[in-house]
Parts: sequence; structure tokens; C-alpha cells
Amino acid sequence: MTRHDDLQTLLLAVHALTRVAALDTQTDAPAAQWRTLTLLRDHGPQRLGDLATLSRVTQPGMTRLVHQMDAAGLVERRRLPDDSRVSVIAATAKGLDALAGWYEQFRAALAPHVADLSEKEWDAVSVAASALSLRVGMAPTPAGRNETTDDRTPDDDGAADPTEDRGVPTESAEEQEVVR
Repeated sequence: MTRHDDLQTLLLAVHALTRVAALDTQTDAPAAQWRTLTLLRDHGPQRLGDLATLSRVTQPGMTRLVHQMDAAGLVERRRLPDDSRVSVIAATAKGLDALAGWYEQFRAALAPHVADLSEKEWDAVSVAASALSLRVGMAPTPAGRNETTDDRTPDDDGAADPTEDRGVPTESAEEQEVVR
């Protein structure tokens, strides 16, 4: 296999694993909702167009998603103090609590799919995660851990937690509806 083949295989496997684990959470909420809340948590309040760009969806699709999330109390619109003509979208405490709960469900759903990885395989996952995180603007720490998402702690055998989050499943905002 070439390096490009390896990268393609890695990305397809991660996408498939993420989708399986997301389905295993048995939540009716769309992946776009969790991705949007994650972006707001990690990047702070955003203008609607900027949020659509970050999420890689159309602005009309993000408008619909934000409207549904606002109605559910997960996000809110705020005016900028120095320019009241500009509004930004911000995650609410309810939205961040829902996101934290979903990540716990996601980790639990992912765990059985990766439980049999060896320490050497976990090391390879860590190296790949750090290398690829840099390419998408997620700065890893000096130890190779992602500052925004790494909360691994040693378990009983000293191994890193295999259920740490490494991303959010992606789906088009236009294809989904928010569950309240």
C-alpha cells in the first residue's frame, strides 16, 4: 500500500467506526448538533457564517440547525457589545451539559469496538491522532495529546483510556433535525 492508500484506509476506518459508535449511542439528535456544540465550545461564540464555514455546511443549513438548537435551548444568539448590529451564536449551559453527556455515551459506545487494541496499536493511534490533529488546526500538547479533547487518565493497568473522544461524527446539517 502507498502512503495515500494508508491515509485513505485510516480515514475511512475512522469514519466507519465513528458512525457505528454514534449509532450505538441510540440518540435521535443529529451529529451536526454535536459538531456545532463542539465547535462553539472549542472556538467560542461565532457569527453564523463563520460557524457554517467551521462546520463545513451551507449557511442556510446552519441557519436551520441553529434555529432548531436555539428553540431547544442549546444555543443562544448574542449581540456583540461593541457592535450591536452583529450577533453571534453561543452554546448555552444546557447545550454544553448535553454535549458532555453525549460524549460520555459516545465513549461508552466506542469502547467495545476498540477494547482489544494492544498497547502498540494505541501508541500508533496516538501518533496518528497527533499528526492529523495538527493538519486540522488542533494543537497537540508536547506529550502528543490534544489540548482541546484529551482527558485520558491511566486505568487500573496503567493504559490510556481507549474511549477518549477523538472527534464528532459528521453529517450535513441540512440532512438532520434537532431532537428536543
